[in-house]
This record gives sequence, C-alpha cells and structure tokens, in this order.
Amino acid sequence: MVELQCEFKVKCLRSDRGGEFLSTEFSKLLESEGIQRQLSIAYTPQQNGVVERKNRTVVEMAKAMLHDKGMPYFLWAEAVHTAVYILNRSLTKALDNMTPFEAYSGRKPGIGHLKVFGSLCYVHVPAERRQKLDAKSVQGVFVGYATCEKGYRVFDPSTKKLILSRDVVFDETKSWNWKETSENSVAMTYVPKQPDNGFEVTPHELTEVERSPSSPCIFSQAEEQENAIHEHADISQPYDHTPLKWRNINDILAQCNLCIVEPEKYEEAAQDKAWIKAMEEELPSDKQVIGVKWVFKTKLNLDGSVQKNKARLVAKGYVQKPSIDYNETFAPVARLDTIRTLIALAAQRSWKLFQLDVKSAFLNGILQEEVYVDQPEGFVINGKEDKVYKLYKALYGLKQAPRAWYGEIDSYFAKCGFEKSLSEATLYTKTRGEHDILIVSIYVDDIVYTGNNQEMLDEFKEDMKEKYEMSDLGLLHHFLGMGVIQTESSIFIHQKKYASALLDKFGLKECKSVSIPLVDTEKLSKEDGSGVADEEKYRKVVGSLLYLSATRPDVMYAASLLARYMHGPSNKHYGVAKRVLRYVKGTLDYGLHYMKGKKAVLVGFCDSDWGGSVDDSKSTSGYAFSFGSGVFSWASVKQNCVALSTAEAEYISAAEATTQAIWLRFVLEDFGELQAEATPLQCDNTSAISISKNPVFHQRTKHIDRRYHFIKDALQQGIVDLVYCPTKEQVADIFTKALPKDRFNYLRDKLGVVSAQSLKGSISV
Repeated sequence: MVELQCEFKVKCLRSDRGGEFLSTEFSKLLESEGIQRQLSIAYTPQQNGVVERKNRTVVEMAKAMLHDKGMPYFLWAEAVHTAVYILNRSLTKALDNMTPFEAYSGRKPGIGHLKVFGSLCYVHVPAERRQKLDAKSVQGVFVGYATCEKGYRVFDPSTKKLILSRDVVFDETKSWNWKETSENSVAMTYVPKQPDNGFEVTPHELTEVERSPSSPCIFSQAEEQENAIHEHADISQPYDHTPLKWRNINDILAQCNLCIVEPEKYEEAAQDKAWIKAMEEELPSDKQVIGVKWVFKTKLNLDGSVQKNKARLVAKGYVQKPSIDYNETFAPVARLDTIRTLIALAAQRSWKLFQLDVKSAFLNGILQEEVYVDQPEGFVINGKEDKVYKLYKALYGLKQAPRAWYGEIDSYFAKCGFEKSLSEATLYTKTRGEHDILIVSIYVDDIVYTGNNQEMLDEFKEDMKEKYEMSDLGLLHHFLGMGVIQTESSIFIHQKKYASALLDKFGLKECKSVSIPLVDTEKLSKEDGSGVADEEKYRKVVGSLLYLSATRPDVMYAASLLARYMHGPSNKHYGVAKRVLRYVKGTLDYGLHYMKGKKAVLVGFCDSDWGGSVDDSKSTSGYAFSFGSGVFSWASVKQNCVALSTAEAEYISAAEATTQAIWLRFVLEDFGELQAEATPLQCDNTSAISISKNPVFHQRTKHIDRRYHFIKDALQQGIVDLVYCPTKEQVADIFTKALPKDRFNYLRDKLGVVSAQSLKGSISV
C-alpha cells in the first residue's frame, strides 16, 4: 500500500510479539519482500512507544465520543474508526504545520464534511425504494465516514443496520435515546449506497472525502457498486456453511465489521437492550424485577434514650404497576378516637393496658401476586449475581404489604375465636362466659390489648409469641407518639416530648409563654394586608399542632382555625401560629386525665358559633364526648353552609355530633358497654332543641339540607336525646371560638386537660 501510493519502499517493520506478527505466513511475506523485522522484548511496550502511545490516544478519543452521546459499547469499533479518520486530518507535533493525511497524500484534506459523532441524522430514501405514502427519510445515528465511497456511515437502531449514503441531513444538537430503544439485537448489517438522483431534501453533500491511509479499501469502486445491491443478514440468523470462496463479498464484510462483546458484569449488560431482554426472559413475561434498599432507623424510648438500632430491607414499591404487580393496597388502622375510647374504658373499669410489637410484621403477610426482587446489597450470592428472588411473603415498601399483613392477622384472630368489630376494622374482642372479655386493637405492627380476665390476657400474649416473633413491651407506656402513664386509679396520656421537640424545631425553645392560645378579640381573614408568609414553614407548624391535638383538645380549635389558611398564609397567620406554640411552651406537661367516674355513661356536648368566619360568614361546629371523666372524642369543624340564625347553626352542629354519638355507641357495644338508654347530647340553644323535637319554625327551617334532619330520626329511635345545658357548662364552646382566659381555663379543666404536677401523687412525665 505504501509502495503503490507513495512510491516508498518499506525497509523495516517494528512490532510487538502479537500472534498476528509471528505467524509463518507473515514471516514469509516479509522475507519475500526483503523487509527487516524488529520485535520488542516481551512485556516491554516502551520499545514500541510511538505505536503504543498512538493506540492509547485513539482509544481514549473513541471512549470520549461514545460517552458524550451516551452510545452503547457495541459501537466501539465505529468510534475507533472515526477517531483514526479525524486524527489523520488533524495537526500533530510530529509534522510542521501539516496533517498526516497531507503528508501521506500530498494534498490538504477537506474538513467541511466532518460531523459530531453520535448525532441524530436523517438518511434520504430514494423514490425507487419507497411507496407513495412512505417516509422520505429514515432516522439514524451518525457513526463515521465511508472509506471506499464518498458518503457517511449511519447506524439505524430500529433495524440494527448500517447504512452508507451521501444524502444525509444532520441535527448535531440531539442524540438517540438508547435507553428507550425497543429492539434487542446488536448486529449490524450493510445497506447499499443509494443512487445520487431523486433528492427530496437539501442534504449536506460530500464534495471530497479522501481515503484514510489507516483504512485502505481493497476493492475497486466498480466492484463495490456491483455488490452493493445486497442487504445482509442479522447475526441472529443461523450460521452460513457456504464455502468462503462462494460467499458474497458484502456478507464477508458484514461479518468482519461485526463487533461482539460479552459483558462481564451487570452494569455493562444493562447498557444493551439485547442483554436486558435476555435477563428478562428468565422472568414471566408480565412481571418485572423490583429493586430493594436498606433503611436504617434508631428507635428511642420515651425519655429520648436509644432503645435499639434497626435495619430494615424494603422494596422500591414506587415502580410497581397496579393490576400487574399488585391489586389491593388498603389496610385499615385504628382511629385515635378508638384508642382513646379504649383508654377511657380501661380507666373507668380499672383495667391495665398492655402492648405487643410484632417484629417485621409485613414479612408475615402472604402475597397473592407474583413479585420478584433484586438481591439485597451486602448479601449478594457469589456466582449468582444475576439471579433474583421470588417473594412468598411481603416486604416493607411493597404496595400490597400492609394489606397482606392485615389479611394474615385478621385470619389468625378469626381462627382464635375473636370477633371483629363492624364499626372499627382493627378492633377485636373475645369473650368467655357472660362477663370475661379481652379487647385487642391493632395499629399496623403495634398491638394494644386489655380486659378483665388476667388468664385470657396471658394466654393471648403467649399465643401471639408462639405464632409471630414478638416484643413484649409490658404495660402500655408509649403509643403513636403519646406517652401513657397508668396508675392504680387513673390513666394519664400526654405528648410532652413531642411538644418540646416542636418548640426546638421552630426556634421557640426559650420563648416567653402565654396563658391562652388565641386572643378572643382578634379575627383572622385571608386578606389582612400583612404580607405573605413562608407557606412551607407555616404548613409544618399547623400540621404539628393538629398532631399535638391528639392528647391536647385545648389546642384543637386554634389548629383547626389556622388550617383554613394553608394556601397563601399571611404574616399575621404565622404570628398567631407562633402564639399557639408559646401557649404550648407554658403547658408542656399537660395531658388528658382519665379516671373512674360515678357512672359509665356516654355523654356528649355540641355547640356552634354563628357566622364566625370573616371570609364567608360560615359557622364552626364543635363537639366532645366523655365516658365518666376526661373527653376521648372531639372535633372542631367549619360548617359547609351559611346558617341564617344561631338556631340553625346549633342544629347543624347537633346533627354532626349525632353521627359521632351513634358510632361511639357501636364501639362501646363491642367493648361490652351497651348503652341501654339514649345518649344525652348537651346543647345550650333551646330553639335548636325545639327544631329537632317539634315541627316548629317551619318557614325559617325549610331550607336546611335534609341530611341534617337525620337527628330527628335518631331522637325518635331513642339513640340520642338532645337536652339543654347552661352556656356556662357547655364544654364544646372551647371548640367553636377564641375565649377569654378565665372561660378558657374553666372549660379546659372540664375537658380533663390538666398538668401532670397537679395530679395526686404528682405523676412525672
């Protein structure tokens, strides 16, 4: 090649000791041509430094081009070919202001045709090769320059064919999205050079593409054009046993240019759709592998000390698809009203509350669907890194895990003779004889139980330990962020630790406390002209106050009022929220106190303000229920409609309280506390009582939504009894409006919200 093109005689050939250079045929060729051979010493690449360094330059350049456009590794040969093509047309220190191409051929190279490797491009399809409605071009990826023809090399990822054409339009700013390529073969086949006629677009034409000295063409242009009418088979076709001398030259070229690389690890295989499909074929066609990860958690005691360090393997359930990877996801949890009702009942009956914790509860749930997950990091089996696990039981993080666990525990309780409540799906009772009862409430993996028969309590604990891996936490001390203190005569629940953390979180640890959460003379509205507050921070404060109200009904109205301004809160709103936190600062050790009362009867209170909202003139309903001592169920809710009178507002409030009273009666009946008489519902508005019992004020009540007349039916059936109470004794008044200090403190005591230090025996929290 050198002798024919440059008229130079090759005198010496220096190389390493590669097998291709030591073969008998090659040695005879050198000998016949009179060429001296120099071989480098084994393991001494320094003796062949020029070639070794240039090889490093070419490879690094090819790698950079592949990574720049995110191209798969099977195109590495094309990248190397293009790198050599460009380097031969680039200036080098070895030559004085001259490129290797010019030094070799004697003429300057043209560079106007150079394009960005890996760019998106569009190859023109001549009219002779397409139907009338077919596309005039095909999309592909630019992978280099033809060496024996004046054209570009374009790889079509959809057909895995290599196209040689001069009629190409480029978009060098874009690249192919290899991750979404749906084809699964990496084979490349050749498509012939297209004719020069039939242009339908304005392509970039190569006016001069020189032959690369590093990639000489061994066939004449006439032979190439003659053989270019054939398309070639994909690598996935059977091996061709035709003798080599009878094969088409383009078939041989296709096999020579085909690069097959087998990945050595998953990261390499994951870059190629073909290998991904090969891995997926190991799974059912309609399933996918779900990733897993470790989650670490430090569990604390009530006093803030470390209870244990917990590591949990969870599934990345967010990639699951409904109706394919899971069907049902819902799993009920106990309402806080139910938990407080159980606590109030235990205090009334002098029962003890106990707690069990199911270790890794979700792992006990039996899956109904086929689910496959990766091997967990740190526990991958050597030699089987490409294997996956098929789950029999649920993992935390799976969409259906809570449902699977609930189905398991529900089935077990049914076998053990428990009866599930129709009013609370997480409440179970078991009776023995006429008087003995065992009550169990579950909240995911936390189980609270109580009863009047110690033998039944002990049997239940042992049965649970035998069935599941359990932690016996003894007496109930800490549940859902609430501290529970049980004495011989009472139960006290509080959230002192949480309240203290709130103050620290919002920078009010050292703030000055106030005696009441809200100023009774101050009204809030959406537009108060005080400027816009930090919405995210405001929402965090209000959300925290709502959670604090689980044991602090005295902040319920304030939290409910502030929650109305979650969108676009003002600086004034945020100032009021901080005032509520300052009130919390002065009442850190306050909580609800339950004790044995004179009579175990469900009693309710309902009240309403009238048009208290400045923005829309709607009223606020409030209710509270007790069972002998402190309240265990309460609410403060803005009404859905504008009331035309105080009587109407009170009537609506009474109807809302009635629905809660009916549900609480059902729950107490499940507890074995049947309410034989109608539940008294205390109301301080005689007109509202009259509307509920008599068809009076018809002209003023005909517009009231019929659903609120539900109370009349409940009264007639003897479920509730709406009775009058003086406004001074109306406990629910604290849930409807801001009150003066004396009035607020009086009703707070009536709720059963007291300081731990004020109790007999000075309970320590």
